[in-house]
Amino acid sequence: MKRFDVISIGDTQHDVFLELEEETKVLEDRKTKTKYLGVVYAEKISVKKFTSIVAVGNSANVAIGCSRLGLKTAFYTVLGFDTVGREELAVFKKEKVALDYIVWDRKHGSNFSAVLNYQAERTILVHHEHRNYVLPRLAPSKWVYLSSMGPGFEKIHGALLRYVKKHKVKMGFNPGSFQMRAGLKKLAPVIRRSAVFFVNREEAETLLKKRADIKTLLRLLYQLGPKIVVITDGPKGSYSFDGKHALFLPIFPAKIVERTGTGDAYSTGFISALAYDYGVVEAMRWGTFNAASKIQSIGARQGLLSKSAMTNLVKKNKKFQPKNIV
Repeated sequence: MKRFDVISIGDTQHDVFLELEEETKVLEDRKTKTKYLGVVYAEKISVKKFTSIVAVGNSANVAIGCSRLGLKTAFYTVLGFDTVGREELAVFKKEKVALDYIVWDRKHGSNFSAVLNYQAERTILVHHEHRNYVLPRLAPSKWVYLSSMGPGFEKIHGALLRYVKKHKVKMGFNPGSFQMRAGLKKLAPVIRRSAVFFVNREEAETLLKKRADIKTLLRLLYQLGPKIVVITDGPKGSYSFDGKHALFLPIFPAKIVERTGTGDAYSTGFISALAYDYGVVEAMRWGTFNAASKIQSIGARQGLLSKSAMTNLVKKNKKFQPKNIV
């Protein structure tokens, strides 16, 4: 019987990166501290650079990243039946991601994102086509990874949870924007069955409807049922909690070129290390190394490490270790 190490589940995007000119402004609300990207209304805005990348998206990045790290990987996604969709299929094939669970949507086109890149930070305009999600009959796997899907994503939850229970599969879950908007009540059954639940700090506070210190956020999310909670906090680093040990690891030094997909790179490294039967400490290191490599390139999958590159980084940086949060 066919078996996989990781089956990733989610949408696929076509990203167009627009590097904005320096006259673009960042405006901040003094009361809320919220920052806004400022451009002149009703004017043509100059773009320094244009980059088009197909076959990306949270789950697509993890599928490709896990495959590069030497894991037998498959991907359930629905592709638009168009030129972009065919290009995306070719990318997955080239990256040695199994095509068993790729489904064609003959009524709708490909998903699209415009990524506005300014001073190494990104603002993303996302369009998800409406898909008819039906989870295929999946082969046994060590792990499944669920992330960003469009409206109707909850249709697969029942079948997915039954699959996880039947085959004793470990699940990683990182909710995307539509899933976050659905709120904690709809996500709770999946969070509860997750082996690892990934969110960034802002997402953690949004789900819990509470601003708090990291240790409190980790504890409250852990009480929802996952075995391990991971919170990434941008340039500050990452945190994990397994009910006993709360760990912190700073970012690994790297030149920041573009941030899109950095969280996915971290999740990829973390899940891959666990799939190789390493512990949480090593998983945090793998996630951080992978994120540091990705952040040096434009595009969500550019820079994702191979198994040999990861192994070299791990060996050369033995002193780079997470510490217990006091």
